[in-house]
Amino acid sequence: MLNTPWDTGSVLYRRLLISALILTGAGIALAVAGAAADAEAAVFAAMPVIGAGLLCHIAGMVVRTRDARRRRSSAAPR
Repeated sequence: MLNTPWDTGSVLYRRLLISALILTGAGIALAVAGAAADAEAAVFAAMPVIGAGLLCHIAGMVVRTRDARRRRSSAAPR
């Protein structure tokens, strides 16, 4: 069995990861749709959405690192 981050990640990590994927995807879709429709407002509105997705992704990495440190410290013999 593989030990993937998804399998060993906490519920918070999984929620942050899904949120990051949805926000980033929605931002990209909004930017593409705005570019296709020649609507600058939509393209510029997509930037904060993509930024929020990236912030969720970074928060997920922080949570994953925190969880890994906890697992490692609890498994280490004293």
